[in-house]
Amino acid sequence: MRARDLAVEYESVSVDSDALDAARLMAEHKLPGLLVLDELGEPKAILPASQMIKVLVPTYVIEDPTLAAVVDERHADRLCEALAGRRVGDCLSRTAAPPPIADPDDTALEVAALMAQVRSPLVAVAEKDKAGMRLLGVITASHLLHELLSKTGSLSAPGA
Repeated sequence: MRARDLAVEYESVSVDSDALDAARLMAEHKLPGLLVLDELGEPKAILPASQMIKVLVPTYVIEDPTLAAVVDERHADRLCEALAGRRVGDCLSRTAAPPPIADPDDTALEVAALMAQVRSPLVAVAEKDKAGMRLLGVITASHLLHELLSKTGSLSAPGA
């Protein structure tokens, strides 16, 4: 199996996309994260759902989690208001590494090693040429596991 064969279409957003729309996209499709594209449409970063949650939580609660118990439900229900007027680029970690990008000819093991090395829930698959980069799709960790397990015959119902 080559990366080009494993790559599937996947939701992506640009750094200038509305953060609340991106959060809705993650929630509606139950995505572990989104591929963020730059102004040229090339992979720039991965925005994990956990990072989006972190943006919602007030800094004082992150610094002292015991304070979460004293925030009333009415206030907690308005956490998503923190995304209003923000762009996806505003939600990226300042230390966000570039997304892992696999070559279309990479093997499943090469993709798995890349994913494990950078601890990413997804890897972009792109062709690079003189004009730049052309995104072919994305390989998620769950899709890669499914493919690897199905090839070994280990994909069956628990207890079966």
